[in-house]
Amino acid sequence: MHELGVVMEVVRVVEAFAQENEVEEVATIILQVGELSSMIPKYIKDVYPAAVDGTTLENAELEIEVIPANGRCGSCHTVFHVPEHHGACPTCRGTQFEMLSGREFYIKEIVCY
Repeated sequence: MHELGVVMEVVRVVEAFAQENEVEEVATIILQVGELSSMIPKYIKDVYPAAVDGTTLENAELEIEVIPANGRCGSCHTVFHVPEHHGACPTCRGTQFEMLSGREFYIKEIVCY
């Protein structure tokens, strides 16, 4: 489970941001996680308490937004949800597509008091 290491890095980045900007307390951290990224939202939530334990973020809440895995068909240019259609365009059934979203992992927002 590599989520713990990644979440600990998020904590490090957010703490550095808070210190640089003289933020006294972070209320919420909002992450965006792509549906096909290697990060599993449930595991992120599970390891979050351990990652923030003893840090200045101990009371900060965690929110996760899942970014859908969308692709654009190489033949007809239809944008479609890749997992739902098993990698085949619902319009022309083509299987060559460009991934538009779904592999991201971002700190979207740091909500401060």
